[in-house]
Amino acid sequence: MSKKELILRRNALFAVFLLPGMTFASWVSRTPEIREILDISTAMMGWIIFGLAFGSIFGLLSANRFILKTGGRFVIISSIIFLSIGLSIISIGILIATSTIVFLGLVLFGVGYGLVEVATNVEGAKLEKIAKKTILPALHASFSAGTLVGAGLGALAIFIQLPIYIHLSFIIVIILTIVWSAYRFIPEGTGKFIITNEKIKTPLKVNLWKEKRTLLICLIVLGMAFAEGSANDWLPLAIVDGFLVEPTIGTAIYAIFLSAMFLGRISGGYFLDKYGRVIVLRILAGLAIIGLTLVILSTNLVFASIGVALWGLGASLGFPVSLSAASDDPRGAVARVGFVSVAGYLAFLVGPPILGIIGEHIGLINAMSIVLVLVIIAGIVSHSAKELKMTD
Repeated sequence: MSKKELILRRNALFAVFLLPGMTFASWVSRTPEIREILDISTAMMGWIIFGLAFGSIFGLLSANRFILKTGGRFVIISSIIFLSIGLSIISIGILIATSTIVFLGLVLFGVGYGLVEVATNVEGAKLEKIAKKTILPALHASFSAGTLVGAGLGALAIFIQLPIYIHLSFIIVIILTIVWSAYRFIPEGTGKFIITNEKIKTPLKVNLWKEKRTLLICLIVLGMAFAEGSANDWLPLAIVDGFLVEPTIGTAIYAIFLSAMFLGRISGGYFLDKYGRVIVLRILAGLAIIGLTLVILSTNLVFASIGVALWGLGASLGFPVSLSAASDDPRGAVARVGFVSVAGYLAFLVGPPILGIIGEHIGLINAMSIVLVLVIIAGIVSHSAKELKMTD
């Protein structure tokens, strides 16, 4: 592969990594208004968000099978179509103020979200091998940049009082245009090659439930992914309800969280290489603990905003570092990475709706205490992510 082809392929992946983040943040940025339009409680909003969790888990668990048969590029294109159809149905549900239709739209949206998360990471891993340099952290930073773009467009849409269905329709046009422009630079069959090759190279069967280190890594990813997912699903609403501010302010503070996540991911590689996983994870867990405590206990929006920034920075590297730790031992690495990934995405996607149901009774801000406890546990067991020194 020529240098020019490699650059085009890399840039295409950067563009594709933006899309799930942008669409997800576009939905989240309008959730305070959506709740009002549907005239539902916080608990009912939590049940509706379960549609997203359900669809995403289906997409995540079935992605490898589809990639094996069709290759990563086809799955990426299909997943973006699912995201677009899901957003369209959500828009219709909001337009006619029907919760059931919004729920169904979120299910399809979730399927696309789960599929694209796996397929893009498969493509990114393959590109990393070809380029012989670390690329995945920067690609994940591109996802975070997408969330920033989505939140920014959401804040603008709220400011100019753009109807939600028009806003989401605009997002659909953007993501379809980007994937149409980028897909030709992503080769066919990448995923099939990787999965087949991994199966040949890694025939070892492992009992993951008996591996102490793997289970402790799952605790790290559970705490950190839950911290990230809870903010993504509930932060705008929590700020609106907890501090009695306008939706525009809630979305702006959500953008602070996303900016901190992006900063942590774009700079994380340097600190991980210099200081190692354990020290970095412990410091980040400490920052997240301080940040969440400020958000939960503060009655001042400025201090809460500082807390949100620390929360985002602290949660930024938990997921990717856990996946790297799970892959240290090449014998059974695929099984371990898959196991940790499912744990992380379950926390990221299923945990927040449960938080919403609890938040109906004690308030969303107070419900974040559950997130705080899990982050504390993640910090305590962070030693399990220490790099393994493999011998021949």
